[in-house]
Amino acid sequence: MKKLVFALLFLGMASIANAQRYCVIDSKYILEKLVDYKDAQTRLDQASQNWQQEIDAKMQEVDKLYKSYQAERAMLSDEMRKKREDEIVAKEKLAKDLQKQRFGYEGDLYKQRQILVKPIQDKVYNAIQKYAGVKGYDLVLDKAGGVTIFFADPKLDKSEEILKSLGQTK
Repeated sequence: MKKLVFALLFLGMASIANAQRYCVIDSKYILEKLVDYKDAQTRLDQASQNWQQEIDAKMQEVDKLYKSYQAERAMLSDEMRKKREDEIVAKEKLAKDLQKQRFGYEGDLYKQRQILVKPIQDKVYNAIQKYAGVKGYDLVLDKAGGVTIFFADPKLDKSEEILKSLGQTK
């Protein structure tokens, strides 16, 4: 079964290669050659490192509180134990919330990346799209991180025809 799928994929790619003009690019290589991208990455790395140090300091504080609590636990009343446990849990929650705020989905790191890196990526994408149009390429494949379609001439997209065959209209 695996060989059949591979053979069909290979035949499909071979027929595409015969029907259209295509080229291969390496977007990672292109980005790494851009000074703006290197600067943006350096700034992101520095911010990330600073935020991680901030989080580590808060986690160390939690660890110290927990060790202190463990050492004194036998001498504390039930009320004091509960108060200290709540304090430790609250500080740990604050540290984890900060970690989520900095590194979580759509956190500060993501937002900084959108501000610093996305415009550079868009610039590269537009340059590739323009190059493909000028040179007459129908398909641009990106070999960075595995071969993926980076650009395809919109006239090659047959999605609307497939939707029509399924009885769907705009």
